[in-house]
Amino acid sequence: MTLKPVLLLALVPAVFSLPALAAKPCEELRTEIAAKLDAKGVKGYTLDIVATEAADKLPAEKKVVGSCEAGSKKITYSRGG
Repeated sequence: MTLKPVLLLALVPAVFSLPALAAKPCEELRTEIAAKLDAKGVKGYTLDIVATEAADKLPAEKKVVGSCEAGSKKITYSRGG
């Protein structure tokens, strides 16, 4: 086998698994993000789940930190929660 077929065989499963990752439930992803922030010692924050359309109109103090449910919703982060 040459390198190209081997590389192709290695990449195919990775490409097909990407949609499964994007379809993660929002509550599960929010919990994972909160755990990472807590582990880094971040205090006083809020994570909200909003529709993708609403995420385009966020105030400056909010930032999109994740996408869930196949891209239909976003998770936003803000300080001082």
